[in-house]
Amino acid sequence: MTTVVDVLRHGEPRGGAVYRGQADHPLSERGWRQMWRAVADEPPWQAVVSSSLSRCAEFARELAARRDLPLYIEPALREIGFGDWEGMSAAEIRQRDPLALERYWADPIACTPPGGESFADFRRRVLMAWEELLRRLAGRQWLLVAHGGVIRVLLCEVLGLEPQRMFHLEVAFAGRLRLIQEGEGNAAHLRLVFPTEHRR
Repeated sequence: MTTVVDVLRHGEPRGGAVYRGQADHPLSERGWRQMWRAVADEPPWQAVVSSSLSRCAEFARELAARRDLPLYIEPALREIGFGDWEGMSAAEIRQRDPLALERYWADPIACTPPGGESFADFRRRVLMAWEELLRRLAGRQWLLVAHGGVIRVLLCEVLGLEPQRMFHLEVAFAGRLRLIQEGEGNAAHLRLVFPTEHRR
């Protein structure tokens, strides 16, 4: 059995360069254009899955409606929660606490923003939702619309990287990649296919 998942990060949101996390900022006009360009090759998807946050879900709903595809909204695939930092720029955070960002980026796994979600909790909920989706949609080709942090967690899992390495992975707005699961049960394995191998 082969399951094909195209993973698409949301496009540029409104609100500028801020720590967005679970703040529900919609896509900007540019973000919408980025998303439609990212799916212009029209792969033969059989379902669309999306984070519940509007910068993913609004596009997913419109795409699913246009292509008459089933849509699954998955709240567990929301971005990591930045707590008190949500909606704030780096400069605004530094005004509150000059060393806060330095501490966070020195060890983002262990250092949780004030009022935010721990990385361990974030990773756990993302991987639990991912495993459930692979079971539910096994043997099908589907699109997952998600966030940069969610996609980095999935890539580390597929590539066997330590979680700390996820912060070395850059995922562009409206960037798309493909994950392929082959086999079932203990024999199943996932591999990453780079865009040049599947984009027409």
